[in-house]
Amino acid sequence: MGNTVGLITVFVLAVFVGFEVITKVPPILHTPLMSGSNAISGITVIGALLALSAGESTFTTVLGFTALIFATINVVGGFLVTHRMLKKFRKEQ
Repeated sequence: MGNTVGLITVFVLAVFVGFEVITKVPPILHTPLMSGSNAISGITVIGALLALSAGESTFTTVLGFTALIFATINVVGGFLVTHRMLKKFRKEQ
């Protein structure tokens, strides 16, 4: 139980720090940073798959599945935004 409290504390602090960092980014830098964050989200997908496959408890499975869904949405959304951004720089034929 003590380990769970520590993990939840780290999770809440990570959410808070992530929110604070993202809200401080100027809009002009948001798209390039989103492109770069796809690599980080890819690592999150791998970690979520590992947590999901471990299946030590129902909590781990639910948390892994939730992380997998959110990380996948982030990766797909990041690639869609990047594709849209790069499309603006293509020359019309």
